[in-house]
Amino acid sequence: MPIYQYEPDQKGTCTHCMNGFERIQSIHEPDLTHCPNCQESCHRILSSFSVARGSRNLLSRENIEKKGFTRYEKSGSGTYERTAGKNGPKIIRK
Repeated sequence: MPIYQYEPDQKGTCTHCMNGFERIQSIHEPDLTHCPNCQESCHRILSSFSVARGSRNLLSRENIEKKGFTRYEKSGSGTYERTAGKNGPKIIRK
């Protein structure tokens, strides 16, 4: 289950929410609208997330070709060269 971050709408004296708090919730649960301790209003904030280890292998040349995708990289002003995959032109000029 994901961990969501919340912060109070107005800074109060509640030690639970005054600096924000985290809550483990199902993605199907509605957002909290009040602090579970002091009942003051709060809102969920956007936060960073982690990416699984080994995700760089997903973009390896071999994996891109195996999955049937094509990757282009910029090689000059308005020119892109195919660096992975077998489909599409070798060079694209715009």
